[in-house]
Amino acid sequence: MPWSSNATFLVELTLDGRIGHAVYKPRKGERPLWDFPPALYRREIAAYLLSEALGWGLVPLTLEREGPFGAGSFQRFVDADFEQHYFTLREDPAHHDRLRQICLFDLVANNADRKSGHCLLAEGAVHAIDNGLTFHVEPKLRTVIWDFGGEPVPPALRADLERVVNAELPGPLAALLSRDERDALAMRGLELLEAGVFPVDESGMRYPWPLV
Repeated sequence: MPWSSNATFLVELTLDGRIGHAVYKPRKGERPLWDFPPALYRREIAAYLLSEALGWGLVPLTLEREGPFGAGSFQRFVDADFEQHYFTLREDPAHHDRLRQICLFDLVANNADRKSGHCLLAEGAVHAIDNGLTFHVEPKLRTVIWDFGGEPVPPALRADLERVVNAELPGPLAALLSRDERDALAMRGLELLEAGVFPVDESGMRYPWPLV
């Protein structure tokens, strides 16, 4: 997948005569970053597990496996309408509930790179992909999703968030994060619950680049 900043491959999987596709991100293909530790692919897996813990199903199934270039994440490929992205999807109110979930997910996960093109319309729902720059202990939020700023967090989403942050994280998710990262995740969730509303970017600077 030539436009990716790190080595990213569309791979074909076979099992018992069945064929499927996945996006493979090997650790060996990651470009070193000064502010994130290596093995970003594990954060892709952690993002999937957080989405599942919340019960939102935002991130396609993502697992760690050995591939042709070593250990990495394998994420189920969703056959999306690639003409659609956040800036087009937000024009349809039918997608707003799902986009609110992605917004809240990114706030809790501290997503440093939620571009518009990371919101894919596939299989009748919006999916959130490319979640490697997440879970940092320092504030790193960069996202295009600010349209819900100032709105109350819907009660159902509050309940899901409260359930997760007030309990121990599921073992597989906890194992992928350091203690400081786990504590920071819980703190971000508690702060959101206390505020009760989606935040507003008063600085106007918390956007990724490029936007799409």
